[in-house]
Amino acid sequence: MAFGDALVRAMKIMAAVRQRAPRVHPDVDPMGYPLMFNLREEPRRVSDIAAAIHLDVSTVSRQVSHLVAQGLVERLPDPSDGRAHVLTLTEPGRDLLVAIRERRNAWLAEVTADWDDADLADFDRLLQRFADDVAAHPLLNAKDLA
Repeated sequence: MAFGDALVRAMKIMAAVRQRAPRVHPDVDPMGYPLMFNLREEPRRVSDIAAAIHLDVSTVSRQVSHLVAQGLVERLPDPSDGRAHVLTLTEPGRDLLVAIRERRNAWLAEVTADWDDADLADFDRLLQRFADDVAAHPLLNAKDLA
């Protein structure tokens, strides 16, 4: 299927871009960025973030510890359960997200500079639909996968 080949090619290219792109913050691994983006609207538990970004809790916990040490994320008592904690972005963490988004959007504007507005709107709509359908697929949501 040509679509499958094109998708794999795009994913590999994006992985190469991620590896080659300069870091916005010299001490933050790019793997920490999705975690931070999941905190931009409200405090969340580690387990909720892990589920949202499809990683195990131990991996997210390691990233959280690093982000807390960098002063970008802080742990707060969970208001609904005093024994647990929620994570929230600090002001420097919010500033970093703004910088990441600005850099990403500038790069995407360069990549799509010769696309017209209709093509960009169609791509955005279809990409959103594709992401929603993948996120809802039973394979991604199966609890018994290792």
